[in-house]
Amino acid sequence: MNITITGSLGNVGQRLTQQLTAKGHVITVVSHSPEKAKAIEQLQARPAIGSIEDLRFLLHAFDKADAVFTMIPPNYQSTDIREYIRATGERYAQAVRQAGVRHVVNLSSIGAHIPDGLGPTGANYYVENKLDELADTHVLHLRPGMFYTNFFGMMPMMILQNIIGNNFDEAISMVLSHPKDIADAAAAALDTLSFTGKDFLYIAGDEKTGGQIASALGQAIGQPDLTWVSFSDEQLLQGLLQNGLSEQMASVYVIGIGHALRSGTLFGHYHQNKHKSFGKVSLPDFAQEFAAVAAASR
Repeated sequence: MNITITGSLGNVGQRLTQQLTAKGHVITVVSHSPEKAKAIEQLQARPAIGSIEDLRFLLHAFDKADAVFTMIPPNYQSTDIREYIRATGERYAQAVRQAGVRHVVNLSSIGAHIPDGLGPTGANYYVENKLDELADTHVLHLRPGMFYTNFFGMMPMMILQNIIGNNFDEAISMVLSHPKDIADAAAAALDTLSFTGKDFLYIAGDEKTGGQIASALGQAIGQPDLTWVSFSDEQLLQGLLQNGLSEQMASVYVIGIGHALRSGTLFGHYHQNKHKSFGKVSLPDFAQEFAAVAAASR
């Protein structure tokens, strides 16, 4: 089959491309970076270099595709992240409709069932609905929780200050997801195209509190007294800005998600639909991966 993958060769895209080319599918990988073309070709895939903000380019990239994997990469220059997500979703839906694509696997997020959800969740709700309006297209929405890989960004603080934290306390539980599980779920769906109608699948490898995460990662890196700290919104924002994150990205993807966790609204639908979830990477599994990266960085 002909399958187009958006999102370039990131943590999800590279593994997904490798799995689908190994199955014999003809894969086109969308990337905005010409420098990625060679790496894409080395994976036996075809590069489509251009901007996802260009509808004509998307139509070309989706042309003759039996299926498309849609994801919205972060835009660090955007002054309105939520509007950027909504506009990109609209273009994806329009390109899918005009190109006649019959199957879409869409990377969304946990909390996307909430129309006015905090952080990026409300915008992802909008995108899901735009894709669901496609009458002749089968759509599967993948809804991951908190990415394990985000903890890599906290590694310097953990090693130098012996703390880890966010803008919520250590007793709050999180649904944890690994990019490997996202790629594996997407690959299984795109390989067989066995999904029909409009559906969702939660990507959940584990559920742990902040305190449990601090304990597991601390033990793994030889800092058993690593402590979870509850920062104020302003403290966390200033720290993220000092680490190079834009105010928009920090406010929407980090501060806003913290608000959603504190409100207790983020995971309700997931808890009612655990039978529709997939995930193999547990916190102990990730702790080993984290420890290896930490050891290499010391």
